[in-house]
Amino acid sequence: MRRWLREHALSVAMLGAFVIFWLLQSVFGWQVHNEELSQYGQDALSYLAYLHSGHFAEATFENWESEFLQMGGYVLLTAYLVQKGSSESKPVDQGDRPEDRAENATPESPRPVHVGGLALTVYRNSLSIALLMIFAGAFLGHLFGGVAEYNEEQMLQSGAAPISAWQFLGTSDFWFQSMQNWQSEFLAVAALILLSILLRQHGSPESKPVTASHATTGA
Repeated sequence: MRRWLREHALSVAMLGAFVIFWLLQSVFGWQVHNEELSQYGQDALSYLAYLHSGHFAEATFENWESEFLQMGGYVLLTAYLVQKGSSESKPVDQGDRPEDRAENATPESPRPVHVGGLALTVYRNSLSIALLMIFAGAFLGHLFGGVAEYNEEQMLQSGAAPISAWQFLGTSDFWFQSMQNWQSEFLAVAALILLSILLRQHGSPESKPVTASHATTGA
């Protein structure tokens, strides 16, 4: 067990932090939402009812959407674009690595590499595809959670009739929620790309070696 934890410590730590912060988000969001309901003379929701509310879904998927857009876009863009001196970039003059070519497969290479054809094409791009598919799912979660929350707010404030998800997609509310997260995600990635040119973190694969020159590109 100790060996397994050591070999999987990074994913365990990240997923553990995710669960803790998501749980805290739900608790504080529940309290905030019930405070909002009380202002309009509405009954408070139970915690389990809150977990099925638009308020919780919107807050969750709005953030997941931006994270996976950033990650999927980053993985895809780093396959084609470079930044001299950054540990986050492949070397300036490097195309496909020798290990990326199917003719250099080994017996231990994944099965799609040996199958070739469409299976290989999909597998060669499977990481960005998976991340962008999760983004698409989170986008829909944000849309449907957001319209539920929007309709509830409109009903409480003015008694307005509910709108459809398609109508909500055309509102400034939806795109404001998305853009305020999207811009921050790409700013954070740009900061990491540029700061890694001059700054170091010993022991991290996200950093160049401490003794590497500023012009060295790639970790």
